[in-house]
Amino acid sequence: MNRRFSWFNATSLTLGFAFLYIPIIILIVYSFNESKLVTVWAGFSTKWYGELLQNEAFLSAAWVTFKVGLFSSIIATVLGTMGAYVLVRGGRFYGRTLFSGMIYAPLVMPEVITGLSLLLLFISIGVDRGMFTIILAHATFSMCYVSVVVSSRLVSFDRSIEEAALDLGATPFEAFRLITLPIIAPAVISGWLLALTLSLDDLVIASFVAGPSATTLPIKVFSSIRLGVSPEINALSTILILIVTVGTVAASLTTKRAVMRRQRAEQMAEQGN
Repeated sequence: MNRRFSWFNATSLTLGFAFLYIPIIILIVYSFNESKLVTVWAGFSTKWYGELLQNEAFLSAAWVTFKVGLFSSIIATVLGTMGAYVLVRGGRFYGRTLFSGMIYAPLVMPEVITGLSLLLLFISIGVDRGMFTIILAHATFSMCYVSVVVSSRLVSFDRSIEEAALDLGATPFEAFRLITLPIIAPAVISGWLLALTLSLDDLVIASFVAGPSATTLPIKVFSSIRLGVSPEINALSTILILIVTVGTVAASLTTKRAVMRRQRAEQMAEQGN
C-alpha cells in the first residue's frame, strides 16, 4: 500500500491550515497597530494592551468568565464522571434508557432551546439571574461532553486489575480511588478541559441566563463588536489565544507524561510476573 505524502495531501493541508490560521495571525498582527482603525496599519505599538488593562468592563467580564468556567467545569466533571461510571458499570437497570437519554440530550439539542428552557426554569422557580445561573447552565450542557469522554475510557478499561484489588481486601470505594480513578485520570482531565473550554466560549446560553449583575466576556465582546471592532478587542483576543495555546500545550504534556508513566508501570508489572 502506497503511504507516500502526495502533493494533493500537502496542498490540502496547506490550504486548510491557511484558512484556519491566517485570520488568527492577522488579528495578532493588528493588535499591535498604532492606529485606531483596525484595517489601516500605522506602525507598531502596544498601547492597546495598556488601554485594555485599564478597561474595567472587560476586566470584570473576564473575571466573571473565569469563575464561571472554573466552577461549572468542576461540577460538570464530577457529575459527568459519575454518570459515565453508572452507564458503563451499572449494567441493566430500570430506567437506564431514560437516564442515558437525559445525559446525552444536550449533545444534540440546539443551544437556543437549552438556553430558553433554562431561562423559563429559573423564572418559574424565582431564581435571580446572575453568575449562579450561568454556572448551573454551563454545567448542565457541558456535563454530557465529560460523560462521553470518560465513558469511552471506561469501556476499554481492564477490570481484572480492579477485581484483583477487591480480592486482596479493598473495598469498592478504595478500588475506585486507588485503581480506577488514576487510570482514567487522563480522560477525566480531558473532559474537564473540554468543559472549561465550552464554558469560556459560550455565548448563546449565557445570553439567556445572564443577569445585569454578571456579564461574561463573550457577551461583552459581542456587544462591543456590534458597535465596531476596536483594537482593544484585537488585544484581548491575542491574550486569549496565548492563554489557550499555553494551556493546551501544558495539558498535552501532562497527559503524555501520565500515559508514559502508566505504560512504564505496566511493563514493570509484566517483567515482575
